[in-house]
Amino acid sequence: MRKKLALSLTALLVVLIGLGGGAVLKLRERPHAGLDTAVTGVSVATGSARPVSPRPRAASAEVCWLSFGGGPQRTLSRPEFKLGRPVDPVWATRMHDLMEFPPVYCDGRLYVNLEHGTTVAVDAANGRVRWAWHTSGGAPSSPAVAGPRLIVASKGGTVTALDRANGHVLWQLRTSTAFESSPIVVAGTIYVGAHDGRLFAIALRTGKVRWAFATGGRINGSPSVFGDRIFIANYAGSVFGLRLSDGHELWRTDLSRDLVRYESFYASPSTDGRRVFVAARSGKLAALSVAAGKTIWTRHIGTLLYATPAVANGRVFVGGFDGVLHAFRTDTGNELWTRRVGGRILAPALVVGDLVFFSTLEGQTYAARVTDGRLVWTHQGGQYAPGIATDRHYYFSLNGLLVAYRGASAPNS
Repeated sequence: MRKKLALSLTALLVVLIGLGGGAVLKLRERPHAGLDTAVTGVSVATGSARPVSPRPRAASAEVCWLSFGGGPQRTLSRPEFKLGRPVDPVWATRMHDLMEFPPVYCDGRLYVNLEHGTTVAVDAANGRVRWAWHTSGGAPSSPAVAGPRLIVASKGGTVTALDRANGHVLWQLRTSTAFESSPIVVAGTIYVGAHDGRLFAIALRTGKVRWAFATGGRINGSPSVFGDRIFIANYAGSVFGLRLSDGHELWRTDLSRDLVRYESFYASPSTDGRRVFVAARSGKLAALSVAAGKTIWTRHIGTLLYATPAVANGRVFVGGFDGVLHAFRTDTGNELWTRRVGGRILAPALVVGDLVFFSTLEGQTYAARVTDGRLVWTHQGGQYAPGIATDRHYYFSLNGLLVAYRGASAPNS
């Protein structure tokens, strides 16, 4: 009897091990990815037949900040701007809604998406609202400036081209999926990620889809671009390097969390031209090679990460839910310093000159020195991304308040 019982237990153990191994293999099975040439569930509606208005012109134009992150590489930095600490608010305008993502700026106007789907154009000289346009489903992202056009993506499944001068709809792409990704425009093409896992390439002038690449996992973040390559990360733990012109897959890197699970990416990738930086929700920060997607280094922060890494002058900055902002070397991943504040850091940092700005969900915004993390400025207000900067002003999105600040070292406006 004992021998039969032992044999039965051994057989059961073998079966359980087999089932467990099969489950692990199933969990680690990677979703298929590739070009979705059918592009189902898409239509384009054309707006007014009037020609696009000339782009607005400001009496004293500042350097543009065209998209989330400042440009195609999504570095969230302007290290060349020496504004110094924010002083003397120039104006403040209440938006009457949440600004989770920062505005963009060009030709004397700021453009910001509000949580419940309104896009607002604001005069950067005085804070006056010039026009407002509403879309369904909400727009938790930044719009993108492209010449006389403004591109807005929404959770209602639309990508819309607006006339920057007056907010009139020029065309609208309607899909069966939601967008939380902030669009980027490069050489006449809009690139934006969708909840259904597709990265869309859309003609700027017509709204027609040029190609769509299915990544196999939900996309919340925004693509970054360097040269002829575009990079995107998804909830399935995959990071892709694609050819910009046609969406051809150049490389794919699947980052593991442990023996069973893969990572999950909410944040957007950023790049310094040699490395792609990705922050996983589990707390892993990784640097991959632009050329082949090879993992160069990884660091474990030990807390939830939702922030896109900010990159400037050989440093990468990221903050987590434990209230710690980290600075690492971009080439080796060596930690240079940390700065702990009370609260949780959800959104990305902003680097301007020798200062790095960041906010907490508890309603504080800070500026630290990029060299050592020493705090030099604190403001009671703000929860998400602090805002943007030009060569003359800071424009901060402090929760529901849009504020223009002069910098202590800024040139006269």
